[in-house]
Amino acid sequence: MDGSRHREVERKYVVDDETAVPVDGAPAGTRWTGPVEVRLEAVYFDTPDLDLLRRGVTLRRRTGGEDAGWHVKVPRAQGDRTELRHPLGRAVRSVPSAVVDEVRAIVRDRALAPVATVTTHRTEYALVTDLGVVATLCDDRVTADSAHGGGGRTTWREWELEVAEDALQPKQVLKSVHPHLRGAGARRSEDFSKVHRALGLSADLGPPTTKRPRTARDVVRGRLADQVSVLHQQDAALRAGDPAAVHRLRIAARRIRAALTTCEPVLAVALDDLREELRWFGQVLGPVRDAQVLRERLRASLDTLPPDLVLGPVRRRLDVELRRQERDALAAARLALRSERYYRLLDRLDDLVADVPLSPAAEGAPRRVLPVLVRRDARRLRRAVRAVDRAAADQRDAALHEARKKAKRLRYAAELARPAGSARAGKLVRRAKRVQEELGRHQDSVMAREVLRRLGAQAFLEGENGFTFGLLHGLERLAAADSQARFRQAWAQVPRPRVAESWVTRD
Repeated sequence: MDGSRHREVERKYVVDDETAVPVDGAPAGTRWTGPVEVRLEAVYFDTPDLDLLRRGVTLRRRTGGEDAGWHVKVPRAQGDRTELRHPLGRAVRSVPSAVVDEVRAIVRDRALAPVATVTTHRTEYALVTDLGVVATLCDDRVTADSAHGGGGRTTWREWELEVAEDALQPKQVLKSVHPHLRGAGARRSEDFSKVHRALGLSADLGPPTTKRPRTARDVVRGRLADQVSVLHQQDAALRAGDPAAVHRLRIAARRIRAALTTCEPVLAVALDDLREELRWFGQVLGPVRDAQVLRERLRASLDTLPPDLVLGPVRRRLDVELRRQERDALAAARLALRSERYYRLLDRLDDLVADVPLSPAAEGAPRRVLPVLVRRDARRLRRAVRAVDRAAADQRDAALHEARKKAKRLRYAAELARPAGSARAGKLVRRAKRVQEELGRHQDSVMAREVLRRLGAQAFLEGENGFTFGLLHGLERLAAADSQARFRQAWAQVPRPRVAESWVTRD
């Protein structure tokens, strides 16, 4: 069952039963056409605790109209929403798995059931220019039957003004039509969706958000909420078949874990077990990303060689082996995404966002609390780089990898401190990121050499010429040396811990 994505930009209005639709007046250069009448019926599904609605997400099966099908609406910035559409199919009372996968990170292993049925008698008017339709005004007379709680029936009338997807300036379209609707007696609706009104719910069921963080607690909570939201989005993308979502999903889990590690001094309780679960999840996703990166890296390296230096079926062996690794790792990752362990991890992340267990010290101003945490992570990175200098030759790669992880943690700590207001926090982010990236290239070379050594040995045992694998191995050694040199250059630009602290304290 294939789905499609549509951006939805609309406004809702409350109107009386006798209010006339103001189609006799339109913004300059436009005119109204219509009416077109249609009957719509939508059955909304959710968990017993309304987990979808609590996150501003709606899931429905709608019949009638040109877009009949299964719809999942997820919030975007500034009140817009993305509508994910799937064909109706045969399912009526149960939600198809492809549709559930869009919201699996929210639903997890909880059952979905109908919570409301909304019947709409709609009269549509199109706002058009010489170039086509720019918006649609829907005059809706709604009857809603609740199946949640005590149940009950409600009826009302509302207008929906929805901008066409290809409109160049959707906000300007809404702004230009608004005075005409207000002049007719319409009032902006506070209802987020029809199902919210059907169930008698507030549009904002989730935990409150802070627009401007006043305390370190606000900053930390905002960071965690943002990254949990990203994790949910990339979970859905991976289930929908986007292989690139593996990397983004892994990064979200890492940022959450890094935030908990950085904030350890101001936590009210130890969260080692949660960090360990996030580490487990990252390790599940790691082999998928490793195989993807190595295949791209080794293909590019092979493309630089003259044809007379490519001896034997090197490209085929690389592709077959790394694609197999990626396929097997992706299967393991998808299995983990459907495991009870993963669902319980998501439950814990929900609890964390709702109530971050921070100590009273986190109630201080961000510029007073967060810089100290950044300094702590900067010290960890400095110690890790010193360990590289002291490491024996056979331990240097592992030491460089540890330094990479500490650079990443400093980068994430600086990102966390950024909302505190210091513009120079961004400079610290960029410099730590450069160290991380150079050490990341070094680690990619370490993994590539291991793969090349193993595949070269296999090729030799099967009677193939292993020359090219050895040549690629040598090139990777040169690349590793270059990455180490670039790392030293990047490291020279990273400020000392107390200076790093000052960069996130003041402008």
